Amino acid sequence: MPRNPFRYFKTSPEIIQLAVMMYVRFPLSLRNVEDLLHERGIDVCHESVRLWVDRFGPMFAGKIRIRRASYLRQITQWQWHLDEVFVKNNGETHYLWRAIDHEGEVLESYVTKTRDKSAALRFFKKTMKRYGAPRTVVTDRLRPYGAAVKEIGNIDRQEVGRHLNNRAEKSHLPLRRRERAMLRFRRMSNLQKFASTHASFHNHFNLERHINHRQTFKLRRDAALLEWRQLVVG
Repeated sequence: MPRNPFRYFKTSPEIIQLAVMMYVRFPLSLRNVEDLLHERGIDVCHESVRLWVDRFGPMFAGKIRIRRASYLRQITQWQWHLDEVFVKNNGETHYLWRAIDHEGEVLESYVTKTRDKSAALRFFKKTMKRYGAPRTVVTDRLRPYGAAVKEIGNIDRQEVGRHLNNRAEKSHLPLRRRERAMLRFRRMSNLQKFASTHASFHNHFNLERHINHRQTFKLRRDAALLEWRQLVVG
């Protein structure tokens, strides 16, 4: 029987889960989460929220990722959009590589110190190991993408165009908003951990409000919240 991950914590798992969800999903600071919980009659310190996010955020994200990855492996991976962004860690530039599918699902987030063929190849292999090979890969004109795709043997599947990769470009906005609220990152490991965690949370709660009818959106929101609450006991 697996051990209870909350066994050393006096606070109930439901409160911990709520605090982690509020901090990762919304652009709030640790003290914002502390104040919002206080309004609900829950007295916690912002440092407790930091500890919960660091310890349980990856655990919740892992459960979400396992469920969604098992589903995505059963369907055809039609098109991937790949892009990278610059992220500052203590004044040092790092690169966050992200893979998005044709429906806006964040498939993978990977942080490197370089932006060369080796980094692109590791990113490709990591994503394909989890989700399989796509029919089409859409990238910008960065040369390491072409070199990595050529080495894998999928050069005929690559598409490069000026506006073809807008889906990947726009997918960076939620993480950028969250980054500003956190006053950026201090270490590369923290960036990798939070980027992966945030991607899983975003996939789970991204209900495409702008394209769904109000009634459909409400049903999907209720289903997402119910599944989220089941993660504690799952």
